[in-house]
Amino acid sequence: MPARETPKRPATRRTTEATRPYHHGDLRRALIDAALQLAAEGSEVSVREAARRAAVSPGAPFRHFPTRDALMAAAAEEAQRRFRAEIEAALAEVRTADPLERFRAFGLAYLRWAMRNPAHFEIISTGRYFAHDGSAALTRDNAEVIAMTEAILAEAAEQGLLRSPDLKAVLIAGRSLVYGFARMNLDGHFPRWGVAEAEVERMAEAVIDLFIAGIAKR
Repeated sequence: MPARETPKRPATRRTTEATRPYHHGDLRRALIDAALQLAAEGSEVSVREAARRAAVSPGAPFRHFPTRDALMAAAAEEAQRRFRAEIEAALAEVRTADPLERFRAFGLAYLRWAMRNPAHFEIISTGRYFAHDGSAALTRDNAEVIAMTEAILAEAAEQGLLRSPDLKAVLIAGRSLVYGFARMNLDGHFPRWGVAEAEVERMAEAVIDLFIAGIAKR
């Protein structure tokens, strides 16, 4: 009589998770992408949930992100990188030396990116997810974007294209315009102003053009 084969015990969830191989070439990147996806869905972002989305054990992310703030800082830095790439691509497409045309392209790129990536915009523009001062990279990148805008306006002023000599006021007015428009869209205000969803991007262009016309000495 053949010996009875001892039945194999099924692997526990703990063992399965601990020995599951990473299918990501870059775990850090997978966790950042998971955090951005969670934010885009309006879900609570946590290191544990990002790990679940990335299909790794709950403890695996902590070698990269010991806290939720560390994960959110990395997600914000990635969102800011994508935003910066959008701005630079828009500026590269401007075929004229006119600085106000570049300023217009900058503003439209800002609004289009914010409207198409509302969760990413929320991450980099508000303190809802984490304290921005905790990320030196985010602070530096934001300062560089501001400096880029200042340089465009300074060039416009040097060419006598601006009505006001107060570049700081023009800069802040422009920032307030695009930020306020993006927030109105994010918070769902436009329907009450009679602007349908399909018309928001066209309205963004009209508002930017109205602002440029107001600051230009032409």
